[in-house]
Amino acid sequence: MKNPYATTMAGASLAVILAGCAASNVATNPLVPENLKVPAGQLSLVSPATGAQIYECGTTKTEPARFEWVFKAPEADLFDLSGKKIGKHYAGPTWESNDGSKVVGEVKARDDGPAATAIPWLMLSAKATSGNGVFSRTQGIQRLYTVGGKAPATGCNRAQLGKEARVAYKATYYFYGPKP
Repeated sequence: MKNPYATTMAGASLAVILAGCAASNVATNPLVPENLKVPAGQLSLVSPATGAQIYECGTTKTEPARFEWVFKAPEADLFDLSGKKIGKHYAGPTWESNDGSKVVGEVKARDDGPAATAIPWLMLSAKATSGNGVFSRTQGIQRLYTVGGKAPATGCNRAQLGKEARVAYKATYYFYGPKP
């Protein structure tokens, strides 16, 4: 015969263990290739993002008679880990929190990541920050776990010159600030 107390305790223990594992993943740095590791700082925010990578049909720099999709800007919503919208990501590249703080990044390293159909993983340093809030002390940023967002493979020609293409993407951004 089953002991109802033991079953309840086993279920509660499993819930505590799983919650501990989930919580510990939030506060730890992700496993990334060596060149994408942030040189210094402490993880301050993990933010999933959903939006679009915007491309414009233009001529190539080396062969003006050839056309290609040229990256223009990102446009995405930022969320906390519970799914609440906390800000936005746009040209610069800039991340802006609902609290008014902003960080502008500068790409320092890239890696193709595991998905050939997705935009690369990036490591960025903070070029500028403003406001008093979650992004005001950001020193480094990682763009990881990307899905989609690559430039269209076809469709850029003289007739499409200047046209935009918005390609859906998802990523998780990791923000690093100074150690306390």
